[in-house]
Amino acid sequence: MNHRVATLAALLILGAVAACDPAATDNGSNGSSPKATASSSSAARNPAATTAAVPNFRGMALQSAQDTAQKSGFYNLASHDALGRARNQILDREWKVCSQNVKAGAKQPTDARLDFGAVKLAETCPAQDQKVPTAAGGTMPNFNGNSVKAARGALGSGTSITVNDASGDSRFILVESNWKVCTQTPAAGVKLNGQPVTLGAVKFEETCP
Repeated sequence: MNHRVATLAALLILGAVAACDPAATDNGSNGSSPKATASSSSAARNPAATTAAVPNFRGMALQSAQDTAQKSGFYNLASHDALGRARNQILDREWKVCSQNVKAGAKQPTDARLDFGAVKLAETCPAQDQKVPTAAGGTMPNFNGNSVKAARGALGSGTSITVNDASGDSRFILVESNWKVCTQTPAAGVKLNGQPVTLGAVKFEETCP
């Protein structure tokens, strides 16, 4: 009697182990489930691209342009100083759109990057965006009329730069995007080989001496 009980108990234990063992289930069914989950997850991360017509942003306040772009489905947004002074658009409501990198009415994927050229509300839009100078070919650019901030950015962080008040009043140059270059050493076109640079500048509303 004890032998029968022991045998029956052993059979019950083996049956329970087989029911819990993943290897005892169908291999095809077990292998397909993770793939289906991964596929669904991938689709959620990469939804099908959609297209939309790009609105005409010219003349809008920068904040309104950004709001309009987002309502149209565009969220990859950027802006830059259309006057080439390298100013940051910190308060969007104080800037207006002069240009846009994608023509109004053009059909674009909604993940396309829209870049607005902007100036402050009281300023006049230029006929075309002013380019920030670059030290192309390792030569000194012509910084005449450019902002000190743009000049500094063109020369790179490793350049030793001294900026003087060209008016002779020895004023401190705090916000470099508000000052324009009048004089420079070395002169434009000179090969740059790590030499120090000196700039003379006045405020943008002033005339170079």
